[in-house]
Amino acid sequence: MNSRAFRRGAVAVAAFSASAIVLAGCAGSSGDSPSSDPNEEITLTIATFNNFGYTDELLQEYMDENPNVTIVHNKAAESGDARANFFQKLGKEGLADIEAVEIDWLAEGMQYSDLLAEVPDDLKGRWLDWKEAAATDPDGRLIGYGTDIGPQAICYRADLFAAAGLPSTPDEVATLFDGDWDNFYDVADQYKAATGKPMIDAANSVLQGIVNQIEFTYTEPDGNVIATSNPELEDAYNSVVERAIPNAAYAGQWSDDWNASMTNGEFAAMLCPGWMLGVISGNAPDVTGWEVANVFPNGGGNWGGSYLTVPANGANVAAAQQLADWLTAPEQQVKAFVNAGTFPSQVDAYEDPALTDFVNPYFNDAPTGSIFAERAEAVTVAPYKDANYFKYHQALQDAVTRVFDGVEDQATSWDTYVAEVEAF
Repeated sequence: MNSRAFRRGAVAVAAFSASAIVLAGCAGSSGDSPSSDPNEEITLTIATFNNFGYTDELLQEYMDENPNVTIVHNKAAESGDARANFFQKLGKEGLADIEAVEIDWLAEGMQYSDLLAEVPDDLKGRWLDWKEAAATDPDGRLIGYGTDIGPQAICYRADLFAAAGLPSTPDEVATLFDGDWDNFYDVADQYKAATGKPMIDAANSVLQGIVNQIEFTYTEPDGNVIATSNPELEDAYNSVVERAIPNAAYAGQWSDDWNASMTNGEFAAMLCPGWMLGVISGNAPDVTGWEVANVFPNGGGNWGGSYLTVPANGANVAAAQQLADWLTAPEQQVKAFVNAGTFPSQVDAYEDPALTDFVNPYFNDAPTGSIFAERAEAVTVAPYKDANYFKYHQALQDAVTRVFDGVEDQATSWDTYVAEVEAF
């Protein structure tokens, strides 16, 4: 595939779970410079969320190469909780040696870039241009090691589509959903008419998909706040309330019930960035009906994508930088993709047959390497995100949730959102 197309076109997760993984092994450094004692024992902590593809086996590879390090992996179920922990402790004590940061709150973190260790100069230039630029502060300091990007497809239950009388093969479903958001809603209407059940997993996932196709959502680069006056944004809210909510099982994602519904068939389709593949297979390991269709409403969209950061006041900065470098190198990014569907942000990874030829056995041997390569090339908009993006977006999601829960009607909930934004 054409890596230049990625440079031009491509613009991607509950309180910390008890899934801490302690792996023994590796030689590293302690403190701000490499250790003079190659046999010194060292423990490195890494905090992520959702599923970065950092399996026990992958981390063990690093430790086998560096036999004096122990890696402790703490994983939160979703990025909001990771964000709260990050900003509560940044510049203080209590953060991991390596902290994952999600793109929707990266700009917020860039306000405190001096509290994060700079990525060494010899690593700069290996990521997608836009990926690296987003983590570079006004002084030219790159403070994030890019992990994945989040080009989106549609994941669906082929068995449930077939039972509803809808096309069910990946090619057929790609044709079915080829069109705008109204077409997506029309298919959801058909599914509900045939089954009496919602097709979509969560209304706010649809909101996310639409918002990620708007270049300027809540603010403009000159600082002008358009969160309450942007007609594109209000149209997105209205369409989600009027057409997604009636066809959605949940208001939002990441609850225990939402996790369980990937197995029990409570919904049949979801907007699906590459990293969602690991979420689905992890929550529904014994379900055989999940497939991936190479399509996305209204063209293409990127949802998510993250970075690894190293707090500058950590006890093991140099060793943490070495591990962050290794985890985000092309070879490991491809391995993480194979493990969890997290699509690489390193240009050199795009020529690796392990990526381009990969088929995912869980998704009926879907050629997910080539699918998400094409989905990345379909992305044409990189939404502008400033330091306030996360809180504005959360406020709009809350507005959708209030309508879903019957707390407020459509107009009243929008008015509440406007009042909240004006109070920020």
